[in-house]
Amino acid sequence: MPPQQQNKMCCLTLLALLNLKNDSDVSEASNEWIRIHDLIQFMNDEYDAAYKENTRESIRKNALHHFRTAALVEDNGKATNSPEYRYRITPEFLNAVKYLNTRPSVLEAFIANHENLISVYSSKKEVRRMPVKINNQDFTFSPGEHNQLQKAIIEEFAPRFAPGCECLYVGDSDTRDLHKDIDKLNQLGFTITLHDKMPDVVLYREDKDWIYFIESVTSVGPMNPKRIKEISDMTENVQSGKIFITAFLDKGTFKRFCEDLAWETEVWIADNPDHLIHLNGDKFMGPHTNNKI
Repeated sequence: MPPQQQNKMCCLTLLALLNLKNDSDVSEASNEWIRIHDLIQFMNDEYDAAYKENTRESIRKNALHHFRTAALVEDNGKATNSPEYRYRITPEFLNAVKYLNTRPSVLEAFIANHENLISVYSSKKEVRRMPVKINNQDFTFSPGEHNQLQKAIIEEFAPRFAPGCECLYVGDSDTRDLHKDIDKLNQLGFTITLHDKMPDVVLYREDKDWIYFIESVTSVGPMNPKRIKEISDMTENVQSGKIFITAFLDKGTFKRFCEDLAWETEVWIADNPDHLIHLNGDKFMGPHTNNKI
């Protein structure tokens, strides 16, 4: 590992991933799927560390990301913000550790095949990613329901309700700013600081001069009055028309959040893509022809 990973936190993270206690023999190593929360608990209990929950991001960035890149560790393919997200030692590296004292040739074989293993695990991770076309450019989303919904917003919502739009911003569970058109955002009057949280997807329809602020909601973050104020403060210099939308995968998720939604916002549900729910009935009150149930 690089010198930056040769430190106490990284060493203890590796021991916790291997489930090796202070008095364990390396032959007892294992590779069960584990959360960062449980890694911290193990390090504190078994090695008298004093890591707090707020060190999770440091462990992720400074240890686990590098271990995964080096094919020492793999993840289970869930979205990083999912409670089901887990890491484990790769089977190949587990064998290298288990037989460290008895069959050093296993470690030698791991080192000899290291570059190939990196390619194998990188390919496995890439296969799980979801392709998406943003402004006619090819991108990929990391797996998970949140990004599945973002993909639907771009591919299903936008052509129906924002035809001809361009995507100014979209994030990703792994990469916060997957696409961000800073020049266009500045041109429209956005003043974004490091502390501002952009909506999940921002679309701009030039023929109407409308901006669509869309939150992709699977577990948190609908367009409630507080969120509307945050976005309004962030865009106080924007003169374009502003449309606030909460997107859900299905009606079941919508029902969980319907009481939190702000008036004068829109709701789009991915499994009923041709329809919107408008939370201000008098604006569009009137008879419909060919009503469908």
